[in-house]
Amino acid sequence: MDRRKFINTTAMASGAILTAPVVLGNVASTSPIEINPDWNGKTTPLNHTWEGLGNIDQMRWILRGDTQNQLDVFRDELGLKHVRAVGIFDDDLFVNDSDPTNFRKKVIGDGKRINWRSPFYIYDTLVEKGLAPIVTPCFIPARLASGPETVFATRNNVTVPRDWKEWERFVADFVNSLVDRYSIDVLKSWYFEVWNEPNLDGFWKGGQEGYWELYKILYSTIKNIDPGLKIGGPSTARAEWISDFLEFGANNNMHPDYIIGHCYNNDSASNPLSPFEGPQGDKENKSPNFTKGVVKGVRKILTDTGFKGEFHMNEWGSTWHPYSPTRESANEAAFIVKTMNEVSQEADYFAYWCLSDIYNQVGYGKEAFHGNYGMMSFDGLRKPNYFAHQLLSRLGREQVAVSGKDIDGLTHALAAKSDKGMQVAVYSFINEWVPGDATPKKNVTVKLPSSINPKSIQLYRIDSVNNNILTNWKAMGSPDYLKPKEKELLMEQNEFSASLHKPKVTKGEKDFEITFEMEMPGVVLVEAKN
Repeated sequence: MDRRKFINTTAMASGAILTAPVVLGNVASTSPIEINPDWNGKTTPLNHTWEGLGNIDQMRWILRGDTQNQLDVFRDELGLKHVRAVGIFDDDLFVNDSDPTNFRKKVIGDGKRINWRSPFYIYDTLVEKGLAPIVTPCFIPARLASGPETVFATRNNVTVPRDWKEWERFVADFVNSLVDRYSIDVLKSWYFEVWNEPNLDGFWKGGQEGYWELYKILYSTIKNIDPGLKIGGPSTARAEWISDFLEFGANNNMHPDYIIGHCYNNDSASNPLSPFEGPQGDKENKSPNFTKGVVKGVRKILTDTGFKGEFHMNEWGSTWHPYSPTRESANEAAFIVKTMNEVSQEADYFAYWCLSDIYNQVGYGKEAFHGNYGMMSFDGLRKPNYFAHQLLSRLGREQVAVSGKDIDGLTHALAAKSDKGMQVAVYSFINEWVPGDATPKKNVTVKLPSSINPKSIQLYRIDSVNNNILTNWKAMGSPDYLKPKEKELLMEQNEFSASLHKPKVTKGEKDFEITFEMEMPGVVLVEAKN
């Protein structure tokens, strides 16, 4: 289904525990994969763009203690710095609500008033944790809206304001209140984003012209306060409108400080108008390389127009479908590593959608694992897609070119080095694979320089059993509601751990050959110290 149709449809509907990583059986195919990094060649910078920016479904979830605890883990383990979420103006946060002091009084008008108490609590929480919000001033409070249309079960109003001047005053009050509470210096470390996916009719009824008006109001408001405050857009699905957005900014002397795009790999099914750079076959439905082509397409636009600001791909993933068991598998981990190997240096931030299963845009999950978007479950358990990010963050900051044998666009490797040693992330992504499909195994040989300490070599696997908490949960009987003891036992098995099975190490004249077995789909990180 096209994402436009899906959003519009839902808008209308308004005991047993594994105690160690499992060692894979010796059933490899006869054709080995060979990975030959050019350790002596010229390196290129490997900026960890997958770190730093993360998504929570909606700001109201940050009122919950479990969400706050999960943010601590993402900050401490994955380097989270900026938190993005929509809904800071939701009616659930009472930003334009009745005044209780009017009880039994004669009230002129509807008795509503501006109240920033809930947004302040949310932002206070983030600031106290050393996190900076992405400020997205949406959706429209019902009292200020021109119509009744809402999106999802959360009833977020997506119509244009009933009065643009009234909206301008509301936004100005909001931004000035932020300045008063947090200071200009603090707000300069934040990012302002105008709206979420305004090119989807289900998320915004005002079309492009209405979006331009939103942008002009927010731009003028924050730049009149301080030109150093950062505003960006268009934050569109499939990274559409970017050329139009840059042109609008230039024509109105309202140049954005940064550019925002979104892309899910299965967006290719909806005949998108995305910028695209690459083989035309990669634009076709079910191509594993659609995200790659869109990111490169946006980068080409920015290069051609001379745009010097940041580029944030602040929503991305393999699928926008709310239910996708494959997203909780090792194949998703492989997709993440594959995509970051291909395009991580084309943007300043990549924010995988999303951090947590604490989410209810299309319903609230019952099962402990239910194919939801998050990298972390309701119970705070890390999934394979979480460990893919943790694996990537173990890489050094110097990327090393890779050649090899029996590798292609889906099975390849990302090699890096640092002062401490060498790292090689070998991945195999299987397009259209689903849980229950076969997981064949192959021998892999990775060459490491003779300067490394062979006794230091470690393998970190993400596959159907290793660093895959769903296997442990299923062995427990797949309980929907984890009891405290069950959760405690699963938590004990939920650290990113090295394999107990050591690889075969062969010393050559100039290097070491590291041989091991790899499950497909999956990822294996080879780590060696100097």
